[in-house]
Amino acid sequence: MRVVAAMSGGVDSAVAAARMLDAGHEVVGVHLALSRSAKTLREGARGCCTIEDAGDARRVADRLGIPFYVWDMAGAFQRDVIDDFVAEYEAGRTPNPCLRCNEKIKFAALLDKALALGFDAVATGHYAQVVEGTAGRELHRAVDEGKDQSYVLGVLDADQLARSFFPLGDTTKPQIREEAAARGFAVAKKPDSHDICFIADGNTRGWLTERLGERPGEIVDEVSGEVVGAHQGSYGFTVGQRRGLGLERSSLDGSPRFVTGVDARDNRVFIGTSDLLGVRHVVGQSARWCGPAPSGEVRVGAQLRAHGEEIPATARVEACDGGEGQGGESRLVVDLDEPVRGVAPGQSVVLYDGTRVVGSATIATTAR
Repeated sequence: MRVVAAMSGGVDSAVAAARMLDAGHEVVGVHLALSRSAKTLREGARGCCTIEDAGDARRVADRLGIPFYVWDMAGAFQRDVIDDFVAEYEAGRTPNPCLRCNEKIKFAALLDKALALGFDAVATGHYAQVVEGTAGRELHRAVDEGKDQSYVLGVLDADQLARSFFPLGDTTKPQIREEAAARGFAVAKKPDSHDICFIADGNTRGWLTERLGERPGEIVDEVSGEVVGAHQGSYGFTVGQRRGLGLERSSLDGSPRFVTGVDARDNRVFIGTSDLLGVRHVVGQSARWCGPAPSGEVRVGAQLRAHGEEIPATARVEACDGGEGQGGESRLVVDLDEPVRGVAPGQSVVLYDGTRVVGSATIATTAR
């Protein structure tokens, strides 16, 4: 099989490419250039897509003896990930750019280009497992629970999953580093990237302010309706946030306050005590299924953050706007068995049946 190995320059994608080669596939390494102005060096474990990363990926490819190319996808990444990220925060929602990147870049733009060039599949260094099931290929959690990335892969549909390989899913991260060292890869001890890759210093609010400008507004107590503070842009807040509110605790009976809602239209941020954060009802839109869509009401596990706990839940797909088959869309309704704090519109809910990923949806509304 002819396979494109997506090589970020890190240890995971390096070992993934090597394993695909060991399995007998014809492998070509591809590094995605996602930044229009790539930096020369990474800043520790922050950021990615630097000239250094491209060089690290090329050296691994050379050691493996496989062809290596850099594909420029900066335009698509800017449009589908970065611009979307800004627009979502401006609208008062909290997006997950890693899901969007997987959906739009790695398993849409990259896979589409690979197929157009005559390749059969794409392999990445994500920690997840693909299992052959009775109805086709299934996406499952990785063996290493601490590194499991099935949540951010929940946007893959059945056709994309059929063309995807995740060679690391049956191995723990320490074992991957040991294997990389044994193979002589210089990236064996390279630190993992974390946070949002295009915000290298980790200051999301500052980064958004540079692009959206200051927009002064009110901070309002959700229960009393009293204005208790001011902010410089509602886009800089997300539900569940405690730090950075700029409030005097003494003026709020000494109890900590959290963001309970963001009204982008009126540029207002609502705060309240922790008891107002629990959500038990979630409605999602733009659902994507890793296999057949569930029929009727089903019991599932629901995960609402990349590293969040899986919560037992009941889920169902409901028709709306004219009904299924009549030009309307459907929505995913999830009722959680127990409340989850800090769930915000724009985040994703990913459903599981045991270790199998059923599908995902973008959270539109929540209720207590």
